[in-house]
Amino acid sequence: MAYEAGLIGEHASILEVRRLIERIAKSAARAVLIYGETGTGKGLIARLVHQQSPRRPQEFIDVNCAAIPDQLLESELFGHEKGAFTGAVSRKSGLIEVANGGSIFLDEIRDMNLVMQAKLLTVLDTQRLRRVGATSPVEVDVRFIAATNRILLSEVNAGRFREDLYYRLQVVAINVPPLRERGDDIFVLTEHFLRRLSSRYGRVIRGLDTEVVDIFRRYRWPGNVRELENLLERIFILEDENTIMLKHLPARILRDIKEGEKTEQPSEIREAITKGSVDYYEATTAFQIKLIRHMLAATNGSLTEAATRLGLSRHALRHQMLKLDIA
Repeated sequence: MAYEAGLIGEHASILEVRRLIERIAKSAARAVLIYGETGTGKGLIARLVHQQSPRRPQEFIDVNCAAIPDQLLESELFGHEKGAFTGAVSRKSGLIEVANGGSIFLDEIRDMNLVMQAKLLTVLDTQRLRRVGATSPVEVDVRFIAATNRILLSEVNAGRFREDLYYRLQVVAINVPPLRERGDDIFVLTEHFLRRLSSRYGRVIRGLDTEVVDIFRRYRWPGNVRELENLLERIFILEDENTIMLKHLPARILRDIKEGEKTEQPSEIREAITKGSVDYYEATTAFQIKLIRHMLAATNGSLTEAATRLGLSRHALRHQMLKLDIA
């Protein structure tokens, strides 16, 4: 996600994220956990934690745990000795070792298998790692920044994530707010992206038509800031007007607004989140369970009809029900 100017926005939730980044960056914290929906900028925040810290002169290594097969992840992170396995023709330093003195960002850490989680916990606790096939450990000085778009405590309860690693990472956590909860930041971001895209494509789009302003306020932005940026770039490529009009928006946005207004988040949950009396992710989970159960009751248990009303595929609804332990 490209934010040349850093973390853009003036909403209170973003100001709090900036404050946390500054405090955590300057601290001696060895582990940081970043929560946030897809597209909220978790990778950007991880990089800012590194850049604002004394570790800045050293490496910042970015690893997507979901993109590396389980059988390769250990070698990628920990390295290996010559002859450790077929194809290991020489010693190789792992990415953790490469990040020595700096930071390593483990995106989608929930996708790391339980065996690797145990080995990662050992490194966090001892700051020592053992390459695959090695007999002696290597000392490292690394800050681990992990990120997830899921509620890790739910993963712990489901047996998919180690409880001890969860609490080790949870000591210092940053909750990244979704775009729909950032008020007028959406227009601050829109202006920023329009300026950058104008420079890239050599033409100017002045802003949004009043109808589009209203739509942007009401839309839920499931893809968050990344979705906003991609939408604006699509308009730059496909349209010619110098103002973004309602006709330029994908039909799905209007459809999603209509469906979303039928399933608005209960006020008691919104108020609890605002007051800080519950964790955002725990409240969201409670709401998802309540909403899915309500839809199933309203459709007499029809998964197909409930999924349609929720704007999901039947498969996606079944997956969500399994994840949330809804019978």
